[in-house]
Amino acid sequence: MPNPSRVRAAALTVAVLVSSCLVAGCGGDSPQADLAAQELRWEDCPAPSPAEGGGSAPSPLPDGDAWQCATMRAPLDWAEPKGDTIGIALIRARASGEASRRIGSLVFNFGGPGGSGVATLPAFGEDYATLRTRYDLVSFDPRGVGRSAGVRCENDQQLDAYFQQDMTPDDAAERTAYVDNVQAFNGACEKNSKTMLPHVRTTDAARDMDLMRQVLGDDKLHYFGISYGTELGGVYAHLFPQRVGRAVFDAVVDPTQTPEQGSLGQARGFQLALDNFAEDCTSKVEDCPVGDTAQDVKDKIARLLKDLDSKPIPGIFPRELTQSAATNGIAQALYSKDFWEYLTEGLEQAYDGDGRTLMLLSDSMNGRSENGEYSNITAANVSINCADDKPRYSPDFVQGKLPEFRAASPLFGDFLAWSMLSCTDWAVPGAADHPDVSAPGSAPILVVGNTGDPATPYEGARKMVDALGKGVGVELTYRGQGHGAYDSKNKCVQRAVDGYLLDGRVPPAGTVCS
Repeated sequence: MPNPSRVRAAALTVAVLVSSCLVAGCGGDSPQADLAAQELRWEDCPAPSPAEGGGSAPSPLPDGDAWQCATMRAPLDWAEPKGDTIGIALIRARASGEASRRIGSLVFNFGGPGGSGVATLPAFGEDYATLRTRYDLVSFDPRGVGRSAGVRCENDQQLDAYFQQDMTPDDAAERTAYVDNVQAFNGACEKNSKTMLPHVRTTDAARDMDLMRQVLGDDKLHYFGISYGTELGGVYAHLFPQRVGRAVFDAVVDPTQTPEQGSLGQARGFQLALDNFAEDCTSKVEDCPVGDTAQDVKDKIARLLKDLDSKPIPGIFPRELTQSAATNGIAQALYSKDFWEYLTEGLEQAYDGDGRTLMLLSDSMNGRSENGEYSNITAANVSINCADDKPRYSPDFVQGKLPEFRAASPLFGDFLAWSMLSCTDWAVPGAADHPDVSAPGSAPILVVGNTGDPATPYEGARKMVDALGKGVGVELTYRGQGHGAYDSKNKCVQRAVDGYLLDGRVPPAGTVCS
Protein backbone atom coordinates (compact mmCIF):
# COMPACT_ATOMS: atom_id res chain seq x y z
CA MET A 1 0.00 0.00 0.00
CA PRO A 2 1.51 3.35 -0.94
CA ASN A 3 1.98 5.94 1.72
CA PRO A 4 -1.52 7.18 2.56
CA SER A 5 -0.22 10.60 3.54
CA ARG A 6 -0.85 11.39 -0.11
CA VAL A 7 -4.00 13.40 0.01
CA ARG A 8 -7.09 13.62 -2.09
CA ALA A 9 -5.97 11.02 -4.57
CA ALA A 10 -9.58 10.73 -5.73
CA ALA A 11 -9.68 14.39 -6.66
CA LEU A 12 -6.49 14.13 -8.69
CA THR A 13 -8.35 12.42 -11.52
CA VAL A 14 -10.25 15.65 -12.23
CA ALA A 15 -7.53 17.85 -13.63
CA VAL A 16 -6.20 20.49 -15.92
CA LEU A 17 -2.85 21.50 -17.16
CA VAL A 18 -0.17 23.57 -18.38
CA SER A 19 1.82 24.56 -21.34
CA SER A 20 5.04 23.12 -22.66
CA CYS A 21 8.70 23.51 -21.72
CA LEU A 22 8.49 21.71 -18.37
CA VAL A 23 11.61 19.62 -18.37
CA ALA A 24 15.08 20.28 -16.98
CA GLY A 25 17.10 22.71 -19.05
CA CYS A 26 14.17 24.44 -20.69
CA GLY A 27 15.60 27.82 -19.70
CA GLY A 28 18.93 27.20 -21.34
CA ASP A 29 18.41 30.05 -23.77
CA SER A 30 19.19 32.56 -21.02
CA PRO A 31 20.66 30.82 -17.98
CA GLN A 32 21.80 34.12 -16.47
CA ALA A 33 18.34 35.72 -16.61
CA ASP A 34 16.91 37.31 -13.50
CA LEU A 35 14.24 34.76 -12.74
CA ALA A 36 12.44 37.02 -10.28
CA ALA A 37 11.79 39.49 -13.12
CA GLN A 38 10.27 36.95 -15.51
CA GLU A 39 6.80 37.61 -16.86
CA LEU A 40 4.33 34.73 -16.94
CA ARG A 41 2.29 34.00 -20.05
CA TRP A 42 -1.17 33.11 -18.78
CA GLU A 43 -3.30 31.13 -21.25
CA ASP A 44 -6.41 28.98 -21.13
CA CYS A 45 -5.54 25.63 -19.57
CA PRO A 46 -5.28 22.61 -21.86
CA ALA A 47 -6.27 19.11 -20.79
CA PRO A 48 -4.02 17.62 -18.12
CA SER A 49 -1.22 15.29 -19.07
CA PRO A 50 -1.25 11.64 -18.03
CA ALA A 51 1.33 12.53 -15.36
CA GLU A 52 -1.26 14.83 -13.77
CA GLY A 53 -4.00 12.23 -13.97
CA GLY A 54 -5.47 12.86 -17.44
CA GLY A 55 -9.00 13.99 -18.13
CA SER A 56 -10.52 17.08 -19.68
CA ALA A 57 -9.52 20.71 -19.47
CA PRO A 58 -11.07 22.43 -16.46
CA SER A 59 -14.57 23.81 -16.94
CA PRO A 60 -15.07 27.56 -16.64
CA LEU A 61 -15.65 29.01 -13.20
CA PRO A 62 -19.27 29.63 -12.11
CA ASP A 63 -19.02 33.27 -13.22
CA GLY A 64 -17.79 32.20 -16.65
CA ASP A 65 -14.12 33.09 -16.14
CA ALA A 66 -11.61 30.60 -17.49
CA TRP A 67 -8.90 28.90 -15.49
CA GLN A 68 -5.52 30.16 -16.68
CA CYS A 69 -2.23 28.28 -16.79
CA ALA A 70 1.38 29.37 -17.11
CA THR A 71 4.92 28.09 -16.62
CA MET A 72 7.42 29.66 -14.22
CA ARG A 73 11.11 28.98 -14.69
CA ALA A 74 13.06 28.02 -11.57
CA PRO A 75 16.62 26.81 -11.02
CA LEU A 76 17.10 23.07 -11.37
CA ASP A 77 19.60 23.33 -8.52
CA TRP A 78 19.02 26.13 -6.02
CA ALA A 79 22.70 25.87 -5.06
CA GLU A 80 23.44 27.07 -8.61
CA PRO A 81 20.64 29.58 -9.27
CA LYS A 82 22.24 30.80 -12.50
CA GLY A 83 22.41 27.30 -13.98
CA ASP A 84 19.85 25.21 -15.85
CA THR A 85 16.18 25.79 -15.16
CA ILE A 86 13.05 23.71 -14.98
CA GLY A 87 9.46 24.76 -15.58
CA ILE A 88 6.99 24.94 -12.69
CA ALA A 89 3.41 24.55 -13.88
CA LEU A 90 0.95 27.09 -12.42
CA ILE A 91 -2.81 27.57 -12.52
CA ARG A 92 -4.92 30.49 -11.34
CA ALA A 93 -8.42 31.88 -11.09
CA ARG A 94 -8.40 35.67 -11.09
CA ALA A 95 -10.03 37.40 -8.11
CA SER A 96 -13.75 37.86 -8.61
CA GLY A 97 -14.26 40.96 -6.46
CA GLU A 98 -13.47 44.62 -6.90
CA ALA A 99 -9.86 45.30 -7.84
CA SER A 100 -9.54 47.82 -4.99
CA ARG A 101 -10.21 45.06 -2.43
CA ARG A 102 -7.83 42.49 -3.92
CA ILE A 103 -5.20 41.36 -1.38
CA GLY A 104 -2.95 39.42 -3.76
CA SER A 105 -2.48 35.76 -4.65
CA LEU A 106 -3.45 32.89 -2.33
CA VAL A 107 -1.18 29.93 -3.09
CA PHE A 108 -2.47 26.40 -2.41
CA ASN A 109 -0.65 23.13 -1.93
CA PHE A 110 -3.03 20.19 -1.52
CA GLY A 111 -0.56 17.65 -0.23
CA GLY A 112 1.02 14.38 -1.10
CA PRO A 113 3.81 14.92 -1.50
CA GLY A 114 3.22 14.27 -5.18
CA GLY A 115 -0.23 15.77 -5.76
CA SER A 116 -0.76 18.00 -8.77
CA GLY A 117 -2.06 21.38 -7.67
CA VAL A 118 -2.81 22.28 -11.27
CA ALA A 119 -5.16 19.30 -11.45
CA THR A 120 -6.64 19.65 -7.97
CA LEU A 121 -7.48 23.34 -7.59
CA PRO A 122 -10.26 23.34 -10.23
CA ALA A 123 -11.82 20.30 -8.54
CA PHE A 124 -12.21 22.29 -5.32
CA GLY A 125 -12.60 25.73 -6.87
CA GLU A 126 -16.18 26.27 -5.73
CA ASP A 127 -15.16 25.53 -2.14
CA TYR A 128 -12.92 28.60 -2.22
CA ALA A 129 -15.34 31.01 -3.94
CA THR A 130 -15.46 33.26 -0.86
CA LEU A 131 -11.66 33.47 -0.73
CA ARG A 132 -11.61 34.28 -4.43
CA THR A 133 -13.47 37.53 -3.78
CA ARG A 134 -10.19 39.06 -2.57
CA TYR A 135 -7.48 36.74 -3.90
CA ASP A 136 -6.30 35.26 -7.13
CA LEU A 137 -6.45 31.53 -6.34
CA VAL A 138 -3.14 29.97 -7.42
CA SER A 139 -1.74 26.46 -7.28
CA PHE A 140 1.10 24.58 -8.91
CA ASP A 141 2.70 21.26 -9.62
CA PRO A 142 5.70 21.17 -7.26
CA ARG A 143 9.00 20.20 -8.81
CA GLY A 144 9.07 16.50 -9.67
CA VAL A 145 5.26 16.40 -9.89
CA GLY A 146 3.05 16.25 -12.97
CA ARG A 147 4.28 18.66 -15.62
CA SER A 148 6.90 20.32 -13.41
CA ALA A 149 9.82 18.16 -14.55
CA GLY A 150 7.88 15.19 -13.20
CA VAL A 151 9.93 12.23 -12.06
CA ARG A 152 9.31 8.89 -13.79
CA CYS A 153 9.87 5.43 -12.37
CA GLU A 154 8.00 2.36 -13.67
CA ASN A 155 5.62 2.30 -16.65
CA ASP A 156 1.89 1.57 -16.47
CA GLN A 157 2.23 -2.18 -16.94
CA GLN A 158 4.95 -2.40 -14.31
CA LEU A 159 2.87 -0.35 -11.89
CA ASP A 160 -0.11 -2.65 -12.37
CA ALA A 161 2.11 -5.54 -11.28
CA TYR A 162 3.68 -3.48 -8.48
CA PHE A 163 0.33 -2.69 -6.89
CA GLN A 164 -0.85 -6.30 -7.23
CA GLN A 165 2.06 -7.62 -5.16
CA ASP A 166 1.73 -8.85 -1.59
CA MET A 167 2.74 -5.85 0.50
CA THR A 168 2.43 -7.66 3.84
CA PRO A 169 4.83 -10.59 3.54
CA ASP A 170 4.10 -13.54 5.80
CA ASP A 171 7.24 -15.63 5.28
CA ALA A 172 10.83 -15.38 4.06
CA ALA A 173 9.96 -15.99 0.41
CA GLU A 174 7.27 -13.30 0.38
CA ARG A 175 9.58 -10.92 2.18
CA THR A 176 12.30 -11.45 -0.41
CA ALA A 177 9.83 -10.89 -3.24
CA TYR A 178 8.57 -7.66 -1.65
CA VAL A 179 12.08 -6.30 -1.06
CA ASP A 180 13.04 -7.18 -4.65
CA ASN A 181 9.99 -5.33 -6.00
CA VAL A 182 10.77 -2.22 -3.95
CA GLN A 183 14.36 -2.29 -5.16
CA ALA A 184 13.22 -2.67 -8.77
CA PHE A 185 10.89 0.33 -8.42
CA ASN A 186 13.62 2.45 -6.83
CA GLY A 187 16.08 1.39 -9.50
CA ALA A 188 13.65 2.47 -12.20
CA CYS A 189 13.37 5.88 -10.54
CA GLU A 190 17.14 6.30 -10.65
CA LYS A 191 17.35 5.11 -14.25
CA ASN A 192 14.56 7.33 -15.57
CA SER A 193 14.89 10.43 -13.36
CA LYS A 194 18.48 10.56 -12.17
CA THR A 195 18.85 14.29 -12.92
CA MET A 196 15.83 15.32 -10.87
CA LEU A 197 16.12 13.06 -7.79
CA PRO A 198 18.62 15.27 -5.89
CA HIS A 199 16.48 18.38 -6.47
CA VAL A 200 12.98 17.50 -5.24
CA ARG A 201 13.38 18.19 -1.54
CA THR A 202 10.76 20.20 0.29
CA THR A 203 13.33 22.95 0.83
CA ASP A 204 13.67 23.21 -2.97
CA ALA A 205 9.88 23.50 -3.36
CA ALA A 206 9.79 26.16 -0.63
CA ARG A 207 12.37 28.22 -2.51
CA ASP A 208 10.26 27.80 -5.65
CA MET A 209 7.32 29.25 -3.73
CA ASP A 210 9.32 32.31 -2.73
CA LEU A 211 10.28 32.85 -6.36
CA MET A 212 6.60 32.38 -7.23
CA ARG A 213 5.67 35.04 -4.69
CA GLN A 214 7.97 37.50 -6.40
CA VAL A 215 6.88 36.61 -9.93
CA LEU A 216 3.22 36.98 -8.92
CA GLY A 217 4.02 40.45 -7.60
CA ASP A 218 3.35 39.89 -3.88
CA ASP A 219 5.41 41.30 -1.01
CA LYS A 220 4.22 38.46 1.25
CA LEU A 221 3.24 34.86 0.54
CA HIS A 222 -0.41 34.25 1.39
CA TYR A 223 -0.76 30.49 1.64
CA PHE A 224 -3.22 27.65 2.22
CA GLY A 225 -1.49 24.32 2.86
CA ILE A 226 -3.29 21.01 3.30
CA SER A 227 -1.74 17.76 4.60
CA TYR A 228 1.86 17.63 3.30
CA GLY A 229 1.19 21.22 2.24
CA THR A 230 1.40 22.11 5.94
CA GLU A 231 4.93 20.70 6.07
CA LEU A 232 5.86 22.64 2.94
CA GLY A 233 4.36 25.77 4.47
CA GLY A 234 6.25 25.22 7.70
CA VAL A 235 9.53 24.81 5.85
CA TYR A 236 8.79 28.01 3.90
CA ALA A 237 8.09 29.86 7.14
CA HIS A 238 11.38 28.59 8.57
CA LEU A 239 13.37 29.74 5.53
CA PHE A 240 11.52 33.02 4.96
CA PRO A 241 9.74 34.04 8.20
CA GLN A 242 9.59 37.73 7.30
CA ARG A 243 7.84 36.94 4.01
CA VAL A 244 4.92 35.00 5.46
CA GLY A 245 1.60 36.78 4.93
CA ARG A 246 -1.71 35.24 5.97
CA ALA A 247 -1.28 31.48 6.12
CA VAL A 248 -3.49 28.52 7.03
CA PHE A 249 -2.34 24.94 7.69
CA ASP A 250 -5.15 22.34 7.51
CA ALA A 251 -4.76 18.57 8.16
CA VAL A 252 -1.44 19.12 9.84
CA VAL A 253 1.64 16.93 9.49
CA ASP A 254 3.53 16.45 12.74
CA PRO A 255 6.92 18.03 11.93
CA THR A 256 8.68 16.42 14.91
CA GLN A 257 8.27 12.80 13.82
CA THR A 258 10.66 10.46 12.06
CA PRO A 259 9.21 8.38 9.19
CA GLU A 260 8.80 5.48 11.62
CA GLN A 261 6.85 7.60 14.09
CA GLY A 262 4.77 9.08 11.29
CA SER A 263 3.85 5.64 9.95
CA LEU A 264 2.91 4.44 13.42
CA GLY A 265 0.78 7.53 13.93
CA GLN A 266 -1.00 6.87 10.65
CA ALA A 267 -1.67 3.29 11.73
CA ARG A 268 -3.47 4.65 14.78
CA GLY A 269 -5.21 7.30 12.69
CA PHE A 270 -6.60 4.93 10.09
CA GLN A 271 -7.65 2.48 12.78
CA LEU A 272 -9.54 5.29 14.52
CA ALA A 273 -11.23 6.21 11.24
CA LEU A 274 -12.20 2.57 10.69
CA ASP A 275 -13.60 2.38 14.23
CA ASN A 276 -15.63 5.52 13.55
CA PHE A 277 -16.92 4.13 10.25
CA ALA A 278 -18.01 0.89 11.93
CA GLU A 279 -19.73 2.76 14.77
CA ASP A 280 -21.48 5.07 12.32
CA CYS A 281 -22.74 2.22 10.15
CA THR A 282 -24.11 0.14 13.00
CA SER A 283 -25.65 3.10 14.87
CA LYS A 284 -28.07 4.00 12.07
CA VAL A 285 -31.75 3.18 12.34
CA GLU A 286 -31.64 0.79 9.38
CA ASP A 287 -29.49 -2.35 9.47
CA CYS A 288 -25.80 -1.93 8.67
CA PRO A 289 -25.26 -4.14 5.60
CA VAL A 290 -21.67 -5.04 6.52
CA GLY A 291 -22.05 -6.08 10.16
CA ASP A 292 -24.37 -6.27 13.15
CA THR A 293 -22.07 -4.47 15.59
CA ALA A 294 -19.01 -2.27 15.20
CA GLN A 295 -16.76 -5.15 16.20
CA ASP A 296 -18.59 -7.45 13.78
CA VAL A 297 -17.91 -4.99 10.94
CA LYS A 298 -14.18 -5.00 11.72
CA ASP A 299 -14.06 -8.78 12.19
CA LYS A 300 -15.69 -9.34 8.80
CA ILE A 301 -13.25 -6.97 7.12
CA ALA A 302 -10.35 -8.81 8.74
CA ARG A 303 -11.69 -12.15 7.49
CA LEU A 304 -12.13 -10.73 3.99
CA LEU A 305 -8.54 -9.54 3.89
CA LYS A 306 -7.23 -12.83 5.23
CA ASP A 307 -9.14 -14.72 2.54
CA LEU A 308 -7.89 -12.37 -0.18
CA ASP A 309 -4.30 -13.02 0.88
CA SER A 310 -4.56 -16.57 -0.44
CA LYS A 311 -7.46 -16.28 -2.90
CA PRO A 312 -8.06 -12.94 -4.68
CA ILE A 313 -11.47 -12.27 -6.25
CA PRO A 314 -12.33 -10.69 -9.62
CA GLY A 315 -11.71 -6.96 -9.65
CA ILE A 316 -11.51 -4.79 -12.76
CA PHE A 317 -10.71 -7.20 -15.58
CA PRO A 318 -8.14 -8.57 -16.02
CA ARG A 319 -6.88 -7.59 -12.57
CA GLU A 320 -7.95 -9.30 -9.37
CA LEU A 321 -8.70 -7.72 -6.02
CA THR A 322 -5.81 -8.78 -3.82
CA GLN A 323 -5.37 -8.24 -0.11
CA SER A 324 -3.12 -5.27 -0.87
CA ALA A 325 -5.59 -3.63 -3.26
CA ALA A 326 -8.51 -4.15 -0.88
CA THR A 327 -6.66 -2.61 2.05
CA ASN A 328 -5.59 0.27 -0.17
CA GLY A 329 -9.19 0.83 -1.25
CA ILE A 330 -10.44 0.79 2.35
CA ALA A 331 -7.79 3.38 3.28
CA GLN A 332 -8.85 5.63 0.41
CA ALA A 333 -12.49 5.51 1.54
CA LEU A 334 -11.51 6.55 5.07
CA TYR A 335 -10.11 9.87 3.87
CA SER A 336 -13.56 11.43 3.88
CA LYS A 337 -16.88 10.65 5.51
CA ASP A 338 -18.38 11.34 2.09
CA PHE A 339 -16.70 8.15 0.87
CA TRP A 340 -18.09 5.89 3.62
CA GLU A 341 -21.10 4.94 1.53
CA TYR A 342 -18.73 3.69 -1.19
CA LEU A 343 -16.82 1.69 1.39
CA THR A 344 -20.06 0.05 2.53
CA GLU A 345 -20.99 -0.70 -1.07
CA GLY A 346 -17.52 -2.04 -1.85
CA LEU A 347 -17.50 -4.33 1.17
CA GLU A 348 -20.97 -5.68 0.35
CA GLN A 349 -19.82 -6.49 -3.16
CA ALA A 350 -16.56 -8.05 -2.02
CA TYR A 351 -18.37 -10.35 0.39
CA ASP A 352 -20.30 -11.56 -2.68
CA GLY A 353 -17.12 -12.09 -4.70
CA ASP A 354 -17.12 -8.80 -6.65
CA GLY A 355 -14.06 -6.61 -6.05
CA ARG A 356 -14.72 -3.81 -8.52
CA THR A 357 -15.64 -0.96 -6.16
CA LEU A 358 -12.79 -1.60 -3.74
CA MET A 359 -10.43 -1.78 -6.71
CA LEU A 360 -11.75 1.54 -8.06
CA LEU A 361 -11.00 3.09 -4.68
CA SER A 362 -7.53 1.54 -4.70
CA ASP A 363 -6.88 2.82 -8.22
CA SER A 364 -7.88 6.28 -7.07
CA MET A 365 -5.33 6.12 -4.26
CA ASN A 366 -2.65 5.00 -6.71
CA GLY A 367 -3.41 7.59 -9.38
CA ARG A 368 -4.62 5.08 -12.00
CA SER A 369 -7.13 6.36 -14.55
CA GLU A 370 -9.89 4.28 -16.11
CA ASN A 371 -7.82 3.82 -19.27
CA GLY A 372 -4.98 2.24 -17.29
CA GLU A 373 -2.63 5.22 -17.25
CA TYR A 374 -0.99 6.25 -13.99
CA SER A 375 -0.24 9.78 -12.89
CA ASN A 376 3.22 10.24 -11.44
CA ILE A 377 1.90 10.68 -7.89
CA THR A 378 3.54 7.48 -6.61
CA ALA A 379 6.88 8.24 -8.25
CA ALA A 380 6.83 11.80 -6.94
CA ASN A 381 5.66 10.76 -3.49
CA VAL A 382 8.49 8.30 -3.02
CA SER A 383 11.09 10.61 -4.58
CA ILE A 384 10.23 13.61 -2.41
CA ASN A 385 9.89 11.59 0.79
CA CYS A 386 13.18 9.81 0.20
CA ALA A 387 15.00 13.05 -0.62
CA ASP A 388 13.63 14.59 2.59
CA ASP A 389 13.87 11.69 5.05
CA LYS A 390 17.27 10.64 6.34
CA PRO A 391 16.38 7.29 7.97
CA ARG A 392 16.77 4.11 5.91
CA TYR A 393 15.09 1.06 7.41
CA SER A 394 15.98 -2.60 6.91
CA PRO A 395 13.66 -5.61 6.57
CA ASP A 396 14.87 -6.90 9.93
CA PHE A 397 14.07 -3.55 11.56
CA VAL A 398 10.54 -3.64 10.14
CA GLN A 399 10.07 -7.24 11.22
CA GLY A 400 10.96 -6.26 14.78
CA LYS A 401 8.45 -3.40 14.71
CA LEU A 402 5.46 -5.46 13.55
CA PRO A 403 4.05 -6.16 17.06
CA GLU A 404 3.94 -2.44 17.85
CA PHE A 405 2.29 -1.61 14.52
CA ARG A 406 -0.24 -4.42 14.87
CA ALA A 407 -1.15 -3.17 18.33
CA ALA A 408 -1.76 0.27 16.82
CA SER A 409 -3.91 -1.18 14.03
CA PRO A 410 -4.77 -4.83 13.44
CA LEU A 411 -5.92 -3.92 9.94
CA PHE A 412 -3.37 -1.36 8.70
CA GLY A 413 -0.36 -2.06 10.94
CA ASP A 414 1.47 -4.50 8.69
CA PHE A 415 0.97 -2.37 5.58
CA LEU A 416 2.29 0.78 7.17
CA ALA A 417 5.20 -1.01 8.80
CA TRP A 418 6.40 -2.58 5.56
CA SER A 419 5.95 0.72 3.71
CA MET A 420 8.93 2.00 5.71
CA LEU A 421 11.16 0.12 3.25
CA SER A 422 10.24 2.48 0.42
CA CYS A 423 13.47 4.51 0.77
CA THR A 424 15.83 1.58 1.35
CA ASP A 425 18.76 1.74 -1.12
CA TRP A 426 17.43 5.01 -2.55
CA ALA A 427 19.85 6.73 -4.92
CA VAL A 428 19.90 10.07 -3.04
CA PRO A 429 20.61 10.53 0.69
CA GLY A 430 17.82 11.98 2.79
CA ALA A 431 18.15 15.48 4.20
CA ALA A 432 17.06 15.14 7.84
CA ASP A 433 15.21 13.07 10.43
CA HIS A 434 12.34 15.55 10.27
CA PRO A 435 11.76 19.05 8.83
CA ASP A 436 12.71 22.26 10.60
CA VAL A 437 9.69 24.56 10.79
CA SER A 438 10.77 26.96 13.52
CA ALA A 439 9.75 30.42 12.30
CA PRO A 440 10.51 33.19 14.83
CA GLY A 441 9.31 36.51 13.52
CA SER A 442 6.68 35.06 11.20
CA ALA A 443 3.18 36.46 10.97
CA PRO A 444 0.53 34.32 12.72
CA ILE A 445 -0.23 30.98 11.05
CA LEU A 446 -3.64 29.41 11.65
CA VAL A 447 -3.14 25.67 12.36
CA VAL A 448 -6.31 23.56 11.98
CA GLY A 449 -6.47 20.02 13.38
CA ASN A 450 -9.28 17.50 12.89
CA THR A 451 -9.87 15.03 15.74
CA GLY A 452 -10.96 12.28 13.32
CA ASP A 453 -8.24 12.72 10.71
CA PRO A 454 -6.79 9.34 9.65
CA ALA A 455 -3.78 10.45 7.58
CA THR A 456 -2.52 13.37 9.68
CA PRO A 457 -3.65 12.59 13.23
CA TYR A 458 -4.96 15.44 15.33
CA GLU A 459 -1.97 15.52 17.69
CA GLY A 460 0.18 16.86 14.85
CA ALA A 461 -1.54 20.24 15.00
CA ARG A 462 -0.31 20.92 18.53
CA LYS A 463 3.18 19.69 17.59
CA MET A 464 3.23 22.07 14.62
CA VAL A 465 2.13 25.01 16.81
CA ASP A 466 4.88 24.28 19.30
CA ALA A 467 7.52 23.81 16.57
CA LEU A 468 6.63 27.05 14.76
CA GLY A 469 7.44 28.91 17.95
CA LYS A 470 5.86 31.30 20.40
CA GLY A 471 3.44 33.77 18.89
CA VAL A 472 3.38 32.13 15.43
CA GLY A 473 1.09 29.08 15.43
CA VAL A 474 -2.55 29.58 16.43
CA GLU A 475 -4.39 26.28 16.98
CA LEU A 476 -8.00 25.65 15.96
CA THR A 477 -9.67 22.26 16.61
CA TYR A 478 -12.38 20.71 14.45
CA ARG A 479 -14.23 17.81 16.08
CA GLY A 480 -15.07 15.94 12.90
CA GLN A 481 -14.20 13.10 10.54
CA GLY A 482 -12.02 12.84 7.46
CA HIS A 483 -8.79 14.33 6.18
CA GLY A 484 -8.88 18.09 6.68
CA ALA A 485 -11.42 20.53 8.06
CA TYR A 486 -12.13 23.46 5.73
CA ASP A 487 -13.54 21.29 2.95
CA SER A 488 -15.83 19.52 5.42
CA LYS A 489 -17.91 22.68 4.95
CA ASN A 490 -18.19 23.13 8.70
CA LYS A 491 -19.41 26.72 9.08
CA CYS A 492 -17.42 27.40 12.23
CA VAL A 493 -14.14 26.33 10.60
CA GLN A 494 -14.87 28.26 7.43
CA ARG A 495 -15.77 31.44 9.32
CA ALA A 496 -12.50 31.28 11.25
CA VAL A 497 -10.36 30.60 8.18
CA ASP A 498 -12.16 33.13 5.97
CA GLY A 499 -12.03 35.74 8.73
CA TYR A 500 -8.26 35.45 8.92
CA LEU A 501 -7.46 35.19 5.22
CA LEU A 502 -9.93 37.87 4.12
CA ASP A 503 -9.91 40.33 7.02
CA GLY A 504 -6.83 39.49 9.07
CA ARG A 505 -8.85 38.45 12.15
CA VAL A 506 -6.87 35.85 14.06
CA PRO A 507 -9.26 33.57 16.00
CA PRO A 508 -8.52 32.99 19.69
CA ALA A 509 -5.97 30.23 20.24
CA GLY A 510 -7.72 27.02 21.28
CA THR A 511 -10.94 27.72 19.36
CA VAL A 512 -13.00 24.52 18.97
CA CYS A 513 -15.49 23.84 16.16
CA SER A 514 -17.84 20.88 16.00
